[in-house]
Amino acid sequence: MSPAGTIAVVGSINVDLSAQVVRHPRPGATLHGRGGRMTPGGKGANQAVAAAKLGGSVEMIGAVGTDAQSEVGLSGLRSAGVGLGGVREVEGPTGLAIVTVADGGENSIVVIAGANDAVDAAQVAASRAVLEDAAIVVCQGEIPRDGIEALPELVGGRFLNPAPVMELDPAVLRASDPLVVNEHEAALVLAQLSPGTEVPSQPAQIATALREAGIASVVLTLGAQGSLVADAEGQHRIPAAPVTAVDTTGAGDAFIGALAVGLARGESLPLAARFASRVGAFAAAGHGAQPSYPGTEDPLPVLSGEGA
Repeated sequence: MSPAGTIAVVGSINVDLSAQVVRHPRPGATLHGRGGRMTPGGKGANQAVAAAKLGGSVEMIGAVGTDAQSEVGLSGLRSAGVGLGGVREVEGPTGLAIVTVADGGENSIVVIAGANDAVDAAQVAASRAVLEDAAIVVCQGEIPRDGIEALPELVGGRFLNPAPVMELDPAVLRASDPLVVNEHEAALVLAQLSPGTEVPSQPAQIATALREAGIASVVLTLGAQGSLVADAEGQHRIPAAPVTAVDTTGAGDAFIGALAVGLARGESLPLAARFASRVGAFAAAGHGAQPSYPGTEDPLPVLSGEGA
């Protein structure tokens, strides 16, 4: 039996090739970049590392290739103490993300799936025991559809199905508790669950529409405006923690990892989202994805409108 509060993350493991640029290149343009660093990444691995660095007991289910980059992809997971029993090695390259970060922190990312394409229904089923025992199971849209769709019937605890949104069986989306999306992604989910429904213009209305479409709880992320939580208890506005953004790569994954930790500790969804907002802001103020994540001793930024 896994320890109480275990978090299982089913998702991608990548190597991030990052470069800093003055601005993102226009079509046909060539820019000089700075950095060229290779660091561990992938939405799944990022979320697992973020949760583990915050004190969570985390198991990773994913895949790496047989190339030399696999060690880079696994290095952050190992350093954070994430369990790797569910990570398999498959023939071919490890997943790769090519990241450009403009001055001001905005990023642009191209992802090449590589070994992540092997995280299918069969691999997910092979980790049944971990998934059934976990308090929280987190997945993302960077693995094959059948791998994600195999999850709900194996999950014994709470299922977080965050972005990026992809075409899925509506039953999988409705199993999410919470579904974590931004406004654009929320529109895509509504289109899948309620075809022909006009997407409301206001965040509160969007969250209501998602709940009416069968989603148990929703965290609607709103950038600098924070987030909106909607669950059976009502709607709750969560402020952002204002920071000077250096690099937003992986900040959303830090938010998800922290949200999972809060829920695994038994916190309410609004309280977990407040913690996640502070952790995501901390990550945006640092360089890279996993290297920017806080540990348990790091002071977190304060939410807007609140004292230190």
